[in-house]
Amino acid sequence: MKPIIEKQLSELFKEWSGEEITQISQLPRSGSDRQYIRIKSKTKSAIGTYNPDKKENIAFLNFSKHFFAEGLSVPQIYSEMPNNDIYLQEDLGNTTLFGYLSKVYKDGIFPKQLIDIYKLILTELPRFQIEGSKNLDFSVCYPRNSFDKQSMMWDLNYFKYYFLKLAKVQFDEQELENDFQAFTDYLLRADREYFLYRDFQSRNIMLNDDKICFIDYQGGRKGALQYDVASLLYDSKADIPQHIREELLNTYINAVDKYIKIDKDEFLNYFQGYTLVRIMQAMGSYGFRGFYEKKEHFLLSIPFALKNLKYQLENLRLPVKLTALVNALDQVVKSEFLKQFGGNKNPLKVTISSFSYKKGFPADISGNGGGFVFDCRCLSNPGRYSEYKKVTGKDQAVIDFFSKQTDIHEFLDKVYSIVDMAVENYIERKFGNLMINFGCTGGQHRSVFCAENLNNYLKKKYGVETILRHTETHLFVDSE
Repeated sequence: MKPIIEKQLSELFKEWSGEEITQISQLPRSGSDRQYIRIKSKTKSAIGTYNPDKKENIAFLNFSKHFFAEGLSVPQIYSEMPNNDIYLQEDLGNTTLFGYLSKVYKDGIFPKQLIDIYKLILTELPRFQIEGSKNLDFSVCYPRNSFDKQSMMWDLNYFKYYFLKLAKVQFDEQELENDFQAFTDYLLRADREYFLYRDFQSRNIMLNDDKICFIDYQGGRKGALQYDVASLLYDSKADIPQHIREELLNTYINAVDKYIKIDKDEFLNYFQGYTLVRIMQAMGSYGFRGFYEKKEHFLLSIPFALKNLKYQLENLRLPVKLTALVNALDQVVKSEFLKQFGGNKNPLKVTISSFSYKKGFPADISGNGGGFVFDCRCLSNPGRYSEYKKVTGKDQAVIDFFSKQTDIHEFLDKVYSIVDMAVENYIERKFGNLMINFGCTGGQHRSVFCAENLNNYLKKKYGVETILRHTETHLFVDSE
């Protein structure tokens, strides 16, 4: 963030809070041009936001004020300077649903506490879509005020040009275009008078003090109920098991029924169509970022999308004939070219170690000459309390302790941002080894917790092979 923008946000914060600033920290950037900083004073905290896209700001700020006034789970807007493209919004912490999922969804087991969180989210979503759409000013929507035929065709052509063509799938351009027209005409028959979030997925849901909060809805517009729930349940890297998807979908439908009466069979018919168009939109994004922009880690989402697509094709029951589209999608599922992204094909191996500064740094046995060393001694230390003396950063008691500490999560967010740059560069350059070390006084609590979290983060985001070493707890884990 440019110094002048940070200064303007600082002045806005001081004016709003009436207090002197004690801390400013940069937050990781999203996929857009928006930039964020966390600003703190003695008793207050806020997220300072800069976005040069004025129309997007208008949509986000208007939606936020409306939803907040209706008691919906969105960040409060504290202050704004529209002419400078900046505003202050509520600080919701650091834990996204995706971040939490990455920590607890292990070994193919989707735990009950995660199911419960999804049910809570899907119970809140209809209130957001139905009640939140009442008296909402859809004229501020950007770039369109409805998920209409034009919006759908944009997504389908995005998929065609940035995924199908780049993935070497054969199709007849005119026949596929005819199917796109027929498909969108069918989807447009669904009731579309509700607020459609547009990008309702696990990275846009915050978990804060046992509460959920929705963010990044600036692309919202009027549309069908089915699209958002399809976005969440078929979020590729979340990889929700199909039987749990069905359970969660029933939770959502029952929640909708409290606000409006719907025909369940009709809803499910359209749901399949909107699921398909959402999967194709996501694959277009993977193709653009991965094939076109050469950002290889985006290609790691392809196996999950193929799995979702395969299930949809095997259970396709749309009342409209889409021969060319189904043929193209069938080629996608069977493509040998795309199957190469189904495993860990890059050579990078990341060694993550926790250690005690009293014993010295871990040795680098890869021959790469070492790597990152992060000092965790500045963080809150459970080792100072007797009840934590005989447990480590892997144990639930310590995990619960850190869940109440903001410093370690801010620390990890910065670590993720730094490590992302290295991992993406190393993958692109076909490097074989990267070493990352976390040290604390005894090598038992803080360093172990940080190493565990980074290990889960890297496996989930990049699919790289990791070796996890805890030098002082006598734990050694190889992970694929």
